Amino acid sequence: MTQRSGHPACLGLSHRWDHVTMPKLRETVDIEAPASRVWAVVQEDVKNAPKWTTHLKKAEQLDQEPPGKGTRYRYHLDLPGGIKETLEVEQTTYVKPKRCAGIFTRGPLKGTWSYTYTERKGTTHVLYEMDYELGGLLRLAGGLLARQYSEGIRDNMASLKKYVESGKGPQPHPGPPSSREKG
Repeated sequence: MTQRSGHPACLGLSHRWDHVTMPKLRETVDIEAPASRVWAVVQEDVKNAPKWTTHLKKAEQLDQEPPGKGTRYRYHLDLPGGIKETLEVEQTTYVKPKRCAGIFTRGPLKGTWSYTYTERKGTTHVLYEMDYELGGLLRLAGGLLARQYSEGIRDNMASLKKYVESGKGPQPHPGPPSSREKG
């Protein structure tokens, strides 16, 4: 038996009772800033992500080296309904300032995520994609949480645009690429 959910078009969800299909989330935003500036805010200033991200209370880098392929982060979330969760991710691709991608390694989400940055005439098109499966108790609230994740990502992209365009956050780091910048 298959049920189609009434989620926004950015979610391609289908649910079968005997098999869970991994939802795909996709959001985009155009930001009036060079890709290197947007990259500096999103990929190099993770500890300040709660300033432009809803439900994220704290972000911490678990490694001591500069960000790159293999860098791990822990995110502390306060979700609607009083749900508190911790996620850990590892970056598997780090190509500055074009693309950063990774996997969820601990927490209620399993799957992958990526940011892709395309610059045209001083404007950066940011594409965020996530394939995920809910685990643990969150699986029981799958449809509701999928919708909330979609809305949260959309809100975060709008907030990122406002944050960067208002001049907040770090400026791009000059210098040669890190030896950890590989995909």
